[in-house]
Amino acid sequence: MWRKRAVLALVGGLAGGVHADATAQTPASRELVARAVAHEHGEGVAKDPALAATLYCEAARSGDPDAQFGLGWMHANGRGVPRDDRIAAGLFTLAAAQQHEHAQRMLAHLGEGGGQLPECMRAAMPAATDLDADAFADLPPEKRRYAELVRHLAPSYGIRPRLALAVIAVESNFDPRARSPKDARGLMQLIPGTAARFRVRDAYDPADNVRGGLEYLRWLLAYYRGQVTLVAAAYNAGEGAVDRYRGVPPYAETRDYVQRIRRHFPSQDHPYDASVAEPSPLIAGAPAARM
Repeated sequence: MWRKRAVLALVGGLAGGVHADATAQTPASRELVARAVAHEHGEGVAKDPALAATLYCEAARSGDPDAQFGLGWMHANGRGVPRDDRIAAGLFTLAAAQQHEHAQRMLAHLGEGGGQLPECMRAAMPAATDLDADAFADLPPEKRRYAELVRHLAPSYGIRPRLALAVIAVESNFDPRARSPKDARGLMQLIPGTAARFRVRDAYDPADNVRGGLEYLRWLLAYYRGQVTLVAAAYNAGEGAVDRYRGVPPYAETRDYVQRIRRHFPSQDHPYDASVAEPSPLIAGAPAARM
């Protein structure tokens, strides 16, 4: 059970502007969070916890860690929303993965365990299909914990967990200390350039690594307009190579990689957010070359 006194001590930093250094924050999401804080505490406006929760959720869907923490705190205390420790844990997990200090502390109070997202966030995610069936249910306990992390984080990035889990299975076989001859590191095998591009501080930290890998997958899905084959090829060989060869590059490693990903995630298409990236010239021009 959550201790209300500990929560009150931690939440003060949210209104004071203590938040994560996260790529998911935007001017729009910060404005939503500011309005949510004002309505939650009655600062200059009528106190309205239900409206605050709605505003937090809108920003949380875009990945804002302050919003995820704020909504998690409201669920932890039943303020404006039903009290639900599992939902609080799911939201704190999302924020903690983006280095949100208070969310990390709350998870330390909670301990490791399950969690889920509120309905207002699940409704914005891609519709569930048979592809979302748990193809990784038989993982041993030391690997299952990382699969649970992905299940928490992936929907916040608009990514079906099974696609992210497919990448991890092929890239590292769920080994957070994996390192390739090309210096790709961690669960999602981020090379230093990609880690820096998505502000990953420690590629061997599972949550930080998964967050960066999900950011990259979200960008690739937007860039290739949801074409999973091209996304998988680019994750392995880089988008430059995919664009240059106008499809899957003629590298044995990349072709094998794409086939392995597709065995885990057989759908060719995946929902994407077109606002994340302009389409690849390959998509805007002639049809892609098929394998």
